[in-house]
Amino acid sequence: MNLLYNAGISLYGLGMRIAALRSDKVRRLLKGQREALPYLRHTIDSDHGYIWIHAASLGEFEQGRPFVEMVRRLHPQAKILLTFFSPSGYEVRCNFPLVDAVSYLPLDSPHNVKAFLDAVKPRMALFIKYEFWGNYLQELRRRGIPTYIISSIFRKSQIFFKPWGGMFRSMLRCYTHIFVQDDNSMRLLSDIGVYNVSVAGDTRFDRVTDIMRERPDVPQAEAISEDSPCLTIVAGSTWPPDEELLLPYVNSHPEVRLIIAPHEVRTDRIEDIVSKLNRPVVCLSKATPEQAAKADCLIVDCYGKLSGVYRYGDIAYIGGGFAAGIHNINEAAVYDMPVLFGPHYRKFKEASDMIECGGAFTFSDKAGFISAIDPLVSDSEYLHEAGRAAGHYIREHLGATQRVYTALSSIIESIN
Repeated sequence: MNLLYNAGISLYGLGMRIAALRSDKVRRLLKGQREALPYLRHTIDSDHGYIWIHAASLGEFEQGRPFVEMVRRLHPQAKILLTFFSPSGYEVRCNFPLVDAVSYLPLDSPHNVKAFLDAVKPRMALFIKYEFWGNYLQELRRRGIPTYIISSIFRKSQIFFKPWGGMFRSMLRCYTHIFVQDDNSMRLLSDIGVYNVSVAGDTRFDRVTDIMRERPDVPQAEAISEDSPCLTIVAGSTWPPDEELLLPYVNSHPEVRLIIAPHEVRTDRIEDIVSKLNRPVVCLSKATPEQAAKADCLIVDCYGKLSGVYRYGDIAYIGGGFAAGIHNINEAAVYDMPVLFGPHYRKFKEASDMIECGGAFTFSDKAGFISAIDPLVSDSEYLHEAGRAAGHYIREHLGATQRVYTALSSIIESIN
């Protein structure tokens, strides 16, 4: 990479060290990066030929998880290294049983990159969705290591398509192959001379379907939603602006019950939600199913439950639409229920598609929210029609994992 890029990486590292003075999350990240190379040198037997899979965070890992599971199922002897950049991924999946090692990814400096690749000597590298680290990509290509990115999606607004984006366009040419979600992404890449591309779809659809089939039980959520004439709204990954719309609605509509999983599970956030509800409320971590059955609102005050909780809902409210962007709508739609979310959804193709097919609804203010949710609450036929549209959309988009695996199977077999 050029001097400008490496200077930017150095400044980024300095910024993290400064941020660590106040942020425990950044301190954990820096600690994990420092420990990564000693851990890998001690753990990895590079003679075995590892498949290296990298996810920026937990969401990207869940997106790529079906591919990991397929490789493990079909190649039980394969050696797999999983790396993360964010603590939110590493700390949740550091003991993931289907891989052989889990580590933070050292920062993308030339020294770190060479040290990492020398320690691991991967035979194949696979990145999930949005990971463009220039020094890693360039060194992987220089060493002749097949390198792929899956479930990627591109938009005209990204730097790759700007006149000044030449350095970033060069990163795309380091991939052996790019698996994109849609035809538009393929066209955009073709317009800038990147042709090592194919449309495979989005592996997230496969993942949420796997979760649905596993049917994880959450007894408290089942208790609050069963044997009741009330509709259950499941609100996932909510932020305060979402709750400003949702909680007053629940307070004034006794015909609905609420299961809410705030994005940040902190004591002050839980207390704030409780204070704004005037109906009986319990927290999942503290309530028995019997106690939950007597409540109208259940707060999911722990991580890892949301994807299973959606199965108990009739309507889903997806948080983040008044912040940086909505969270995973597929986790809810797979259960044949309509999804609602705020205005910041345009980065997510599935959100636009689901609005178009009638399975999702968006709004930008209180009036819009009420206009979206009231017909769903009052008209059961309309509710079921919207839910069927959402579920049908998910089922139409299955199969990305198999398509990616089929394309890469001969390489994986050659490693093992």
